[in-house]
Amino acid sequence: MFDCRSVVDIARKAGQEIMKIYNSSYEISLKKDNSPLTLADKRSHEIIIKGLQEISDLPVLSEEGSSIPYNKRKKWDAFWLVDPLDGTKEFIKKNGEFTVNIALIKENQPVFGVVYAPAKGILYYGGVDFGAFCISDGKEDAIDGNSPTKFTVVTSKSHMNNETRAFIDRLKEITGNKEIETISVGSSLKICLVAEGKATLYPRLGPTMEWDTAAAHAILKGAGGKVISYDSFNKLNTLKELCEKEELKYNKENLLNPFFIALSSDVC
Repeated sequence: MFDCRSVVDIARKAGQEIMKIYNSSYEISLKKDNSPLTLADKRSHEIIIKGLQEISDLPVLSEEGSSIPYNKRKKWDAFWLVDPLDGTKEFIKKNGEFTVNIALIKENQPVFGVVYAPAKGILYYGGVDFGAFCISDGKEDAIDGNSPTKFTVVTSKSHMNNETRAFIDRLKEITGNKEIETISVGSSLKICLVAEGKATLYPRLGPTMEWDTAAAHAILKGAGGKVISYDSFNKLNTLKELCEKEELKYNKENLLNPFFIALSSDVC
C-alpha cells in the first residue's frame, strides 16, 4: 500500500516545476490534435512518472504517454492515471486555473486522487475509504461535499455550449424555476468545487478524456459525491434520476469520457 502523503508530495514537486516555466518565457508546440503542449507538460510528466515508480510498482498511464495498447492495459487491475498539466489553455492564458492530476484506478474506478493547482496554492486529495481534504494557505480541512444553500452549477471556462445551457434551463424547470447560480472555473477544479461544497453539480456535456477527470472524481467520491454518465438526449425529469445513473468507468478501450455530471453528496 502506498502512503497518500507521498503522492501529494509528487504532485507538489511537479507543480513547482510547472511554476518555474509559468513564471518565465516558454515555447508552445502543438500536439497531434492541435492542442497546445508546453515544456511544463513534459517536465511535470517526467517528475510524476519517476516519483510514482519510486513508491509503487503499478503501471502508469499518462496523457503525455498515452499510447499504451488496450490489449496491454485491459489486463491491469490497478494503475496510476495521470494528467501532468490539466488546463493547458488556462496555463497559456496565465489565469492560474490549471492543475496536476494523479489518480489511482482499481477495477475501472478511481479510488484515490490528488489535484494540485500550484498557481493558486490549493491542493485537494482523497478517495474511497480516505475521505476528502483541501489544503490552502497552509491549512488542511476535511471536505464533505455538502452543497451551498443556493443551487449552484459549475460551468467550464473554455467549453460552454448549447447542450449545457439547455441542461441548466431544464434544471430551473424541475426545481420549480429556482434561481440557479453559475460559477465558471478551469480544469479539474470544477469537480473539486463540487467536492468542496461550493457547487451543487457540474455538467460536462462535451468531450473530456479519462485523465482529465479521474483524480477529481476520486476526491468527489471521498467527499460522498459521484460522477455519473449522462445522455443529453434523454429528457431530465427529476434530480433523483441522476443519482441512479452509472458512474464513469476508466481504462476503456477508447479513453474518451461520455458526457457526465458531477453531483455533490447531498443531491442524492
